[in-house]
Amino acid sequence: MLTMRLLVTGAAGMLGTDVVAAGSGHDVVALARADLDVTDAEAVRAAVRDSRPDAVINCAAWTDVDLAETEEAQATLINGDGAGHLAAAPASAAAAGAHIVHVSTDYVFDGAATAPYPEDAPTGPIGAYGRSKLAGERAVQAAAPTSHSIVRTAWVFGPHGKNFVDTMLKLAATRDELTVVDDQLGCPTYTGHLATALITIAEQRSNGLLHVAGGGQCTWRDLAVATFAAAGLDVTVHPTTTAAFGAPAPRPAYSVLGSTRFDAPALPSWQDGLNAHLTLREVLAS
Repeated sequence: MLTMRLLVTGAAGMLGTDVVAAGSGHDVVALARADLDVTDAEAVRAAVRDSRPDAVINCAAWTDVDLAETEEAQATLINGDGAGHLAAAPASAAAAGAHIVHVSTDYVFDGAATAPYPEDAPTGPIGAYGRSKLAGERAVQAAAPTSHSIVRTAWVFGPHGKNFVDTMLKLAATRDELTVVDDQLGCPTYTGHLATALITIAEQRSNGLLHVAGGGQCTWRDLAVATFAAAGLDVTVHPTTTAAFGAPAPRPAYSVLGSTRFDAPALPSWQDGLNAHLTLREVLAS
């Protein structure tokens, strides 16, 4: 594979950090939030012009699902307008022809399905976060209709940011019983696996929508139980419902992603991702 010049936005975030590492075989320009505000269209155009990338991988995002319910305009400014700025920049800069790889979410669906969502399934987000991410998808499609990859993923966790697995381990340090939601079904996705897939998609310039998530499916309680078992912790995990838990934002009850595309990378199982995460977590802590 020829060396590419990659521009990675949100490069200091949980996913962006791993994307930068996964792209080590390429010439990577890593821009963290402090380096580039994706909501500033002129700053985005300048960054793309100066870096002259072959591909842009957008990991910059508003990720606080609950806070988005009261800050939807700001979430949409980042997840919607910001994505559009990045997709539009190559057309107005010296990097004409750059391919945009944009990360989206299972939350663009309403969660009413009973079989894995394919890429062409109708969208219908039930919360502000999902609406903001769908706005980003549409902005990217409109700005770069023939040179975009919109990669929907789900339940992301990794060692470089706040995530469910680490939250469970932190709680287990002081408790031997926990109560976790057991009526949401999804595909936990390890950032290390997803990052490698995003690089592959950038190399392939796979146009259109792709679903890329951890193999298999489970509930949040299943993931908590597996986390404690893998970490050798004796913690009892009681089930609860989404309604009883009472989070500010609604969550899709069913978030399992499937793919009908031959060029959508197949990730290892969520269990493999969990083990890889825990192993790297130990290394980073040593």
